[in-house]
Amino acid sequence: MARASVSPIQWESHGAQPHHGGEQLDYGLRHQWLYLQPSSQSLRPDPSVKSADATGCRYVYPFDVARSQGMLPNYITVDCMSFYPVSILVLGAGAWGSALAQLASTQGHRVILWSRRGNVPLGEVVSQADVVISAVSMVGLRSLIESLPPVLPPTAIWVTATKGLELGTGKTPSQLWQSVVSGDRLVVLSGPNLSLELVRGLPAATVAASHNGESAERLQTLLASRQLRVYTNNDPLGVELGGTLKNVMAIAVGVCDGLHLGANARAALITRALPEMIRVGVAWGARAETFWGLSGLGDLLATCTSPLSRNYRVGLSLAMGQNLEASLAGIPGTAEGVNTALVLDRMDLTLPITHVVAKLLRGEQTPQQSVAELMERDLKQESL
Repeated sequence: MARASVSPIQWESHGAQPHHGGEQLDYGLRHQWLYLQPSSQSLRPDPSVKSADATGCRYVYPFDVARSQGMLPNYITVDCMSFYPVSILVLGAGAWGSALAQLASTQGHRVILWSRRGNVPLGEVVSQADVVISAVSMVGLRSLIESLPPVLPPTAIWVTATKGLELGTGKTPSQLWQSVVSGDRLVVLSGPNLSLELVRGLPAATVAASHNGESAERLQTLLASRQLRVYTNNDPLGVELGGTLKNVMAIAVGVCDGLHLGANARAALITRALPEMIRVGVAWGARAETFWGLSGLGDLLATCTSPLSRNYRVGLSLAMGQNLEASLAGIPGTAEGVNTALVLDRMDLTLPITHVVAKLLRGEQTPQQSVAELMERDLKQESL
């Protein structure tokens, strides 16, 4: 029944405060991680000690080796919601959805990766899911939501991992999902998470954000591992916009690098991109400080400095003289920054980088003219 080969196990102590090496170890923190090595440690269930709570049953296990070394209390409580696998449905079989499915699968969860090109009815797989992760492109999100069955699983957690804005309405992914899912069961997942690096098993960190802390913490528990560190946040709009707005900036930096403008220009552009993102976020009701975290600054740095970024590659192609259609044709998947820039350009805000990117995408000026427009703006005091 116990799967000692699976690394992450959530635990909490019931009042035991052991000491090791003269230093008190805090076993009261709910979300610390204990890593099991089955070759050296024994985990045996003790079914005689069991209790129930709102999240399900909890089993108490003796932990022989650690106890004998005096490092842990005699009994460790394992939350069965994280210890036993749950059913996770990933909607969207592109690079991002496939990476998320792989991460969930390596944690021992039962994972279904659903594609609209497949033959499995959406209603059938949704009804069986404990967690639904949406990783479809923005352009297909509304039609996917409209194709959901009228009755959804009442206790499922819904996770939106799409980074974009709807071209016609300007709505975020979570705003579309809120038409069918209550906000307390909706979680935004975003961070510096390049799909190909995750698939290769490289370490990363991300953010699970929700107005309901329990929903965010549950997703944190289910996905966190030695490869992926998951933080929680209670500003889902800020987390979502951070992952969305940085795509526009990545196009701009791709143009900068494609024109070989140098490290100074790249650094200036990325630095000035952040306050522009914050300006949009605050205008929409997000918190400014959220953008200094992983989903804002972190994702901005990753997307603006890696050739794995689709939006960065769009900028590179534009700088090399290709038009938008040709640039997009050479890139697998969706570059969400294109539609996002066009949506933001309609806003009555001072967004100089976004403005030149939108004009470049519409073919109204050349990359060189875009650089000149930014450099020739009125002089001002630096502000963040």
